[in-house]
Amino acid sequence: MTIRSQTLANGFTVATEFMPNFETAALGIWIRAGGRHETQEQNGIAHFLEHMAFKGTNSRTSFEIVEAIENVGGYINAYTSREITNYYCRVLSEDVPLAMDVISDIVLNSTIAQAEVDIERGVILQEIGQSNDTPDDIIFEWLQETAYPDQPYGRSILGPATNVKNFSREDLVKFTKTHYSPNRMILCAAGDVNHDDLVTLSEKYFSILPKKIETKIAPGIFVGGEMRVNKDLEQAHFALSFKSSAIKDKDIFAGQIFAVAMGGGMSSKLFQEIREKRGLCYSIFSSIDAGSDTGVFTVYAGTSEEKLNELSNVVIDELRRSIEMISQTDLDKARAQIKAGTLMGLESTSNRCERLARTLSVWGRVIPLSETIDKINNVTLLDLRSFAEKIFLKPRPALALYGPIEKAPSLDELINRLDS
Repeated sequence: MTIRSQTLANGFTVATEFMPNFETAALGIWIRAGGRHETQEQNGIAHFLEHMAFKGTNSRTSFEIVEAIENVGGYINAYTSREITNYYCRVLSEDVPLAMDVISDIVLNSTIAQAEVDIERGVILQEIGQSNDTPDDIIFEWLQETAYPDQPYGRSILGPATNVKNFSREDLVKFTKTHYSPNRMILCAAGDVNHDDLVTLSEKYFSILPKKIETKIAPGIFVGGEMRVNKDLEQAHFALSFKSSAIKDKDIFAGQIFAVAMGGGMSSKLFQEIREKRGLCYSIFSSIDAGSDTGVFTVYAGTSEEKLNELSNVVIDELRRSIEMISQTDLDKARAQIKAGTLMGLESTSNRCERLARTLSVWGRVIPLSETIDKINNVTLLDLRSFAEKIFLKPRPALALYGPIEKAPSLDELINRLDS
């Protein structure tokens, strides 16, 4: 594997990873323009703009955009997160120049026609409605809002329906002009790709863009609290978050291992105790979500109304015990899972692309895989227990409950149990 990175004069970055014996490639443009770059009135506009990129450019209709890629057997899509908007393709290696042309076209030349804005507004409102009707989707939106209230980091990526109904073409154009600058963009490609050719194409398409001063984003400040929504559903949904590490914090790898050990698989401590031994739920897991300046450790489970109280208390008991009872065996097993997952994932050109973009956007350099593996290997049992102790002593957690939840303990009751 050969990794190369280069930055144009205007700040546009090109990073590639050549993968021998591959006949395909993945490439995309990652833009530091996500949900947390929005004002409250703009909430949802980054996601709306992602949709509009596929609705037509100065040279292609919406059909011609997807047809150009699908006619050669490729795939094109996009996503919006709190920190990033990404437009990406997967194609045969011979079609990389075509993919580059299409991706640059939708990023730079979207017409954002008013008629298309009105059509897509309806589509996004349907997407919001579908999310609201999916309990194990909406509960994480509520959990984020509860953990980070009244701040960009806590708002929904989709935005509220009231905002989406009122966005104008001018609003979308303004957001683009403010945030879609070359020094906020990273082109990443992996597979059978030629770095010098992609640099040449990047200069062709992006070198004319002026560099801009990046606006500062509001910090993500974990506050915590409780949201309870009682509704007649088959399942009660339980989600609990603790303030955790940001992506650049030195204990982030301990946090990732801890999350896997506690609820990252069928042999994890929460799964074994709560599902296998007690039969309290069908689904339970824990995870780490790390942003550039903040993060959360989250436990989620879905269960019946009758079992919700016991499940909530057993989750707390297992978390409390982990500070002293998590073992070297737990560490070794979770470490092996993370390393295997990391290495298996990198057999995908798309995942290689994502890794290039993530490390460049966070650290400003491509992190060698060996460096990541070394940091995973260097986590000790003391690191793991220290991480657990630290996050459970942090500010009050965030709790979101949805469904038939009248029998669920309060957040204060859970905190008291954790401290006992």
